[in-house]
Amino acid sequence: MLAEIARGLWLTLKHSWRSRVTVQYPDEREEMPKGYRGLHKLLRWEDGLERCVGCKLCSAACPVDCIFVESAENDPARPTSKGERYASVYEINELRCIFCGYCEEACPVGAIVLGNEYEFCQDHRDKFLYAKRDLLVRRTEDYPELKARYDEKRLLTYV
Repeated sequence: MLAEIARGLWLTLKHSWRSRVTVQYPDEREEMPKGYRGLHKLLRWEDGLERCVGCKLCSAACPVDCIFVESAENDPARPTSKGERYASVYEINELRCIFCGYCEEACPVGAIVLGNEYEFCQDHRDKFLYAKRDLLVRRTEDYPELKARYDEKRLLTYV
């Protein structure tokens, strides 16, 4: 027992002489590790069509049931996605989400990914319900961390 106390005191003394690193947030932002899971993003194909085909597999894989997807038939004249269906409603309750990543693993077309964004705060609980317009990215090139993290060849191509 005394050996454990001595070892704990030695560890405390050893760390007390080290220099401290302080990040001057919000002027300096910390670089998140490659595997960090932050806010959700819905990706598009290169031609601008939505990747999400409304299969609801992400909703089924979610252990806390924070994802709601409603599908609709795709118009062949003006398609929204490359599939027969698309997600007409896509909502995520970020207060319930545990950021486990099961949704992105379940997605067959790589439509939903977890980005590096860790700054999200609101003044009311209702604002944490993110709709499709909040999650959908315009261009993947605007998010270089997504291109670095997700290899396009690993994502399945849905045609």
